[in-house]
Amino acid sequence: MHAELTTQGTATRIDGPLLFLERNVEVTLGEAVDVLIGDEPPRTGRVTSLDDDTIVIEVLETTRGLSLDALRVRFRGEPISMGVGPGLLGRIFNGIGQPVDGGPPVAAVSQRRVDAPAMNPARRALPRDFIETGVSAIDLTNSLIRGQKLPIFSSGGLPHDRLAIEIARHARLRDARAGEFAIVFVGIGVSYDSAEAFRRAMEDSGALGHTAMFLNLASEPSPQRLLAPRVALTAAEYLAFDEGRHVLVILTDMTNYCEALREVSASHGEIPSRKGYPGYMYSDLATIYERAGSTRGAAGTVTQLPILTMPADDISHPIPDLTGYITEGQIVLDRALDRRGVYPPINVLPSLSRLFDQGTGKGYTHADHPALAHQLFASYAKATRVRVLASVVGQEGLTASDRRYLAFADRFERELVAQEGARHLDESMAVGWRLLGDLPRGELSRLNDAQIARHVPSGPPSERADG
Repeated sequence: MHAELTTQGTATRIDGPLLFLERNVEVTLGEAVDVLIGDEPPRTGRVTSLDDDTIVIEVLETTRGLSLDALRVRFRGEPISMGVGPGLLGRIFNGIGQPVDGGPPVAAVSQRRVDAPAMNPARRALPRDFIETGVSAIDLTNSLIRGQKLPIFSSGGLPHDRLAIEIARHARLRDARAGEFAIVFVGIGVSYDSAEAFRRAMEDSGALGHTAMFLNLASEPSPQRLLAPRVALTAAEYLAFDEGRHVLVILTDMTNYCEALREVSASHGEIPSRKGYPGYMYSDLATIYERAGSTRGAAGTVTQLPILTMPADDISHPIPDLTGYITEGQIVLDRALDRRGVYPPINVLPSLSRLFDQGTGKGYTHADHPALAHQLFASYAKATRVRVLASVVGQEGLTASDRRYLAFADRFERELVAQEGARHLDESMAVGWRLLGDLPRGELSRLNDAQIARHVPSGPPSERADG
């Protein structure tokens, strides 16, 4: 039952996306509202602050054209919700869940509040099994596990948008029916050109058929950026826990989300914390990230791949810093690799998947996958130390073994990290085994004799043809 309040004389001011009212009605925090003016379609908002005298409403659409004297506010008596149903996949929505692809509204089987709580820890199951992204530097050494939240730390000017599109197009489950897997792609505060690029890439590749896209534009009000990931996760939870799918949620760019959070917080007059961000940003981000996971008794899972750009390439900035505390690892893009023409420019050494052991190895990927990943990581780490040494003493001052490590580092980046098109895990592993054949066998301490005999090519590198 709607409680309609005519705000003649009670609307006191409009400050950006915020509408301030004198409080003369009982409402609740988070309640959805319709802002009405004349015969125009209602504009959606929500109550974000209350005290004895004032109601503050975040208007999720533009406040342009609103008149304090003429507007009315209708309180819905319930939080903002989204209609979910079987027709979500293949559709494109805006940041508040409205279709923008020209199609009809989704035939909803239920209404779900978009600010649903994080998954109950008592019902969580340990994430298991593997999602193949098609990116060797992720699949082979920092694997993404179903139910995990694994962010990508990027920086301005790096190709994270391209990487996001390619993961969305090529991600899959191994040894599973295609209908069990779905993508929810969320663009937060993206430019119109980027949104169109996302849309065209998914449509042209045919991946849109198992994808629900939510695109929030940079030109839209900042409160929409706060709602977009929550709306998308509501759809993902329906697909996972009602339809039994394994859902990969790709969110780009969470830095735009945090900037909107700072802007709205400043509009509310809240006391800022580190670098002007609100002190509650950690808990706010947790309400998004902790909606990933797997639940006991449920067939589906929600996996998150948030992408954020680190301001000034600073990994200690509050956005990546707090994200790292909440999530289970990180994939780090590197500007130096990008300048050398390596795509995707993933720096394997600072990257980490804390749940790697939960979804790789026998029964999940390949029995020798973990050993190969550990050996590649250890060898590349030693090779980077040799690079530092070479920069001091020159290559002439290196031992023959050190020069082999130097060559290994170049080939690792050029042949394994860099790639054209998607690779299946088996192809990535084949490249990894081949690269280890360039090193002295006595250095392969993470592999047992049987693994070396079974997979590592024999003979000096100069005598072997590259496969």
